[in-house]
Formats: sequence, structure tokens, C-alpha cells
Amino acid sequence: MRIGAYQFAVSNGIDHNYEVIKKAIIRAAEEGIKLLVFPECALTGYPPRDIESSSVVDFQKLDKVYDQLQDLINEKEIYVIIGTILREDDEHYNSAIILKPNQDKQFYHKRALWGWDRDNFCAGSENGIFEIDGCKIGVRICFEVRFPEFFRELYKDRTDLNIILFYDVADADDEERYDLIKAHIRTRAVENVTHTLTVDTISPYQTAPTALYDKSGYPLIELKRNEEGLLVYDLDNFELDFGEKGRVEVSDWLLKFLDV
Repeated sequence: MRIGAYQFAVSNGIDHNYEVIKKAIIRAAEEGIKLLVFPECALTGYPPRDIESSSVVDFQKLDKVYDQLQDLINEKEIYVIIGTILREDDEHYNSAIILKPNQDKQFYHKRALWGWDRDNFCAGSENGIFEIDGCKIGVRICFEVRFPEFFRELYKDRTDLNIILFYDVADADDEERYDLIKAHIRTRAVENVTHTLTVDTISPYQTAPTALYDKSGYPLIELKRNEEGLLVYDLDNFELDFGEKGRVEVSDWLLKFLDV
């Protein structure tokens, strides 16, 4: 499957973010991408960096944007995962929306909440596993990369590809944080023997990569920091090498032995 990730400067304007996302989807479809992913809160902006709080989102406008995106995705026959804010009754969620051609939309709500997230959102309860074009996809959001338990959950279900949507930036250039988060991602890929695709916003300074790592944590492709762009990769190697087979065997034994 040809996969893609689009990094850009997420703003406080739904209309602006939608136009960037729309153009990216059209470009991705032209390049034969089957699955395209965007950052955390890419449609709405992230509170309080871009918007005052989750409650100020124009949810009526957002519903119209979902419909416009669905029409575009039906036309282009492409799968898309986008960060957004979802309202259910009086509760707000930091969510990933999964859009599939001619199918109902699905959501994953972020569960690891702290700081600004806890101020603005409720925790979800879904496992974040979706079927996309014959592949089993696991979705996680930003802070969840710090906790191996969220990814062990995906390992138990044998996901083919794990995706992490980030909104992780700094007001000053912070390469050490960037490298630290990259190390977390590579470790999650190694631990769970699963390709891992990540995408981040870029402004003011990007502190998480937009990149793809293989089942042993090696980088396959990475976009340049702080620059808008499209990552494209043909993911077709799901065979395990010698070391990867060993990690699967020991992992399965540990899961059974430790009853976790």
C-alpha cells in the first residue's frame, strides 16, 4: 500500500486548515497514495495554542467540513486520518477521524490526557484499531507514545501498521526534545515489531518527526523539520527477518507468562 503523511502549520481557522488538507488529499490521490494522515487537531487547531479552548470550536461548520471531505474522499478513493475535536453531548474529545470511501466515518479518542489535554478533553475508551484496504491499522495520539501499554494493546491485535498523530511543538528550537520523541517512536516500533508512521505540525518549531519506521525501528523516510511537505512511501514488506521473528516469539511468551 502506498501511504502518505502531510505536515503543515495547523492554524486556528477551520476553513484554512480544510483548504490545506483538501489540496493535500488531491495531490496525494494524484500520486497514488491509498492512505493519507494528518496531525493531531489538524482541522480545528489545538487548545490553547491555536484556539482558546475546545468549547469555542464551530461544530456546525466542522460537520459541513466532514461532509465536504467525505465527498472528496469518495471521489478520489483514498483513505484519510485527520486530527480533530469531537463533541458528544457536553463532552469534548481530542480525536482522530477515520474517513473511508463510501463508508461511515469512525473515530479514535485520545486516552492519555495531561495538562492542556485534561483541561479541554475527556478520555476515550476505544482501542483505536481499524481495517483499511485489507490492513489492520492502529491509531494513537501524541502523548500516548510515552506509554508502551497503549502499543502493547495494538501488538496483541497484530496490527500491520501503527500511526501516531502529533501536535508537538516548541516556541524555541528544541532538537533534544525532537530526538527524545523520535527515540520513543523507534522503541514502540521495535517492541511491537510493527511499522510505525508519524505526522506532526510544524510551527513554531517541530518537536516530533513526520516519518516512517520499520519493524526494527529503523527510519525508512523522514521529512525535513519545520517545512510543509508530503511524505510518500510504498509499504509492501510485512515479512519478518530473523531478529524480528525472535522478538515476536519472546513477546508472545511474555504476554502469556505475565498474563498481560
